[in-house]
Amino acid sequence: MQSEPHNPWRGEVALMLNGEAHQCRLTLGALAELEASLGEDTLVALVARFERGAFSTRDVLALIVAGLRGGGWRGTARDLLSAEIEGGPVRAAEAAAELLARAFATP
Repeated sequence: MQSEPHNPWRGEVALMLNGEAHQCRLTLGALAELEASLGEDTLVALVARFERGAFSTRDVLALIVAGLRGGGWRGTARDLLSAEIEGGPVRAAEAAAELLARAFATP
């Protein structure tokens, strides 16, 4: 069962990882980390890919890692390779899109 975000106005998105609830959030630090992981790509290009539905699993993974780390998680992308995300790849993609939308939404 998918849990609701704790505080969407703070940009939080709930995600169940290995049976444990996590609040993901794209803080300024998490966004900087995300930008670094994208290499030459930009956040604007990433947002455009999600808007077109043309995002990759790499995009989803980068967003989920950044969101988890913004929420206080201390893992890495490697840790997610064997992790179980409740709802699978579809939920991961939904959470990634929600993170992007909430990071740039105004209350």
